Amino acid sequence: MAKIHPSLRVLMFPWLGHGHISPYLELAKKLFAKNFMVYLCSTPANLTSVRSKLSEEEEFNESIKLVELEFESLPELPPNYHTTNGLPPHLMPTLKEAFDCSVPEFLDILTDLNPELLIYDILQPWSAVAASVSGIPAVEFITGSVAMTALGYHSLVSPPGTEFPFESIFFRDYESALREKLFVHDKDSQSFTQCIECSKKMILVKSIAEVEGKYIDYFSSLTGKKVIPVGHLVQEPNFNDYVDKDCESWIFLTRKKRVQPSLFLLGVSTFCVTKICWKSLMGNETSLEEVLPKDFLIRVGDRGKVVNGWAPQAKILTHPNTGGFASHCGWNSVLEGMKFGLPIIAMPMHLDQPVNARLIEEHGVGIEVLRDSSGNLQRETIANVIDKVVKGIDGEKVREKAKEMSKKIQNKGEEEIDNVVEELVQLCFEKDYY
Repeated sequence: MAKIHPSLRVLMFPWLGHGHISPYLELAKKLFAKNFMVYLCSTPANLTSVRSKLSEEEEFNESIKLVELEFESLPELPPNYHTTNGLPPHLMPTLKEAFDCSVPEFLDILTDLNPELLIYDILQPWSAVAASVSGIPAVEFITGSVAMTALGYHSLVSPPGTEFPFESIFFRDYESALREKLFVHDKDSQSFTQCIECSKKMILVKSIAEVEGKYIDYFSSLTGKKVIPVGHLVQEPNFNDYVDKDCESWIFLTRKKRVQPSLFLLGVSTFCVTKICWKSLMGNETSLEEVLPKDFLIRVGDRGKVVNGWAPQAKILTHPNTGGFASHCGWNSVLEGMKFGLPIIAMPMHLDQPVNARLIEEHGVGIEVLRDSSGNLQRETIANVIDKVVKGIDGEKVREKAKEMSKKIQNKGEEEIDNVVEELVQLCFEKDYY
């Protein structure tokens, strides 16, 4: 029988990207189910979609309280750009700067709510400092892979020349070159380190031991803190979700999975294979015709389906006619693919995605599409990997491994979240927070 704990007020404060807010919301649901009173703080631009999601789940609609963080609007950063969703890439530094300047507004929220715990993200160490000043324990919740987090922290705190102890985790030459270009003027590494150091006694991670056990242990040894996995936090597909009827019909008509399985392709370069279902991740001001090659839709015809706009990824991945998942290897998507037992065609682009692709291959649940020496994808290589993973005899082992991983993940139950609750409750009732 589950232990009943006193109700604790927890303020959850994710970074402004959907890939961060989504796992924070899923963790909020888990904590609410364990008798926590949960407040989720973000900008109005983000909370609109969160409200919409919660309205579909009666048990959480009035239970998880949404707290608006409003910060100064600039001519180039109006309120609808107070989110990474649809944000032009050149405005990302401006958004981060505006976010960092919202400390006074966040302090007002802390004063009004007076929570007993703050759970914060990787880019706002100032929120943990503000909580500390108010005598509130603060714990970081990292939504990316632990392998990438450990690699990043290792590179920042280990003596120069110290090798990362896991040979399977590395960056290829073209990936390293891209990272140098992206982060030449980046200040995120300082915030990243400070957030880890400010976290009180423990760090929560979106992972499970079966996938990242050795990386969890190593990260714990680096930080001197407990690193506690909260589970995969993959949302179960909502079969009441709206799906474009043409898309749904197209997937349904792909009947013979073993002969011509469909492929779900997320956010990668467009190309033509047997079946493609593609989710457009471009900004709101970019038309589909501008993104795709000339006459692409005409040439593809009924061999593939392009979804222009939001797509219920989990619902598509669990469809029996979906036989493979070509992914950019964002961590949320990797865990979804693993949970639902789909072999993954790994096509990483940047940030943590290359490391996540290495994890996929390490566990044998997918195959990476290698780029050429210039870092470009070649369609012949893509098609060969897809054919091997989804249909080929050589990919049979990959498909079996994917099914085995799915069973491991789905058999986990509530053990991780129960452990998280025990640790957080103990922390909140300690006298010496700081």
